[in-house]
Amino acid sequence: MKQCTHADALPHPEPEPLDRTCPECLRTGTHPIQLRLCLTCGHVGCCDSSPGRHATEHHETSGHPVMRTFEPGEDWRWCFVDHVLV
Repeated sequence: MKQCTHADALPHPEPEPLDRTCPECLRTGTHPIQLRLCLTCGHVGCCDSSPGRHATEHHETSGHPVMRTFEPGEDWRWCFVDHVLV
């Protein structure tokens, strides 16, 4: 089973969210489907089901490897680099 090689390097405690919603969606006037929180810097971005795919775009531009869901009642993390749930 493949494992995440980045989880041990994440800051503790995790960063505070920089926004309550996806700021890129607000700027472009689109609606985020679901939100994701970058566990390196606290950036909030929309998921890949949203038109902008801003969480993935943030990973691609920043290199930050792991995000977690920012949806109420959900508790999971994803490593973009290793393509596994953390």
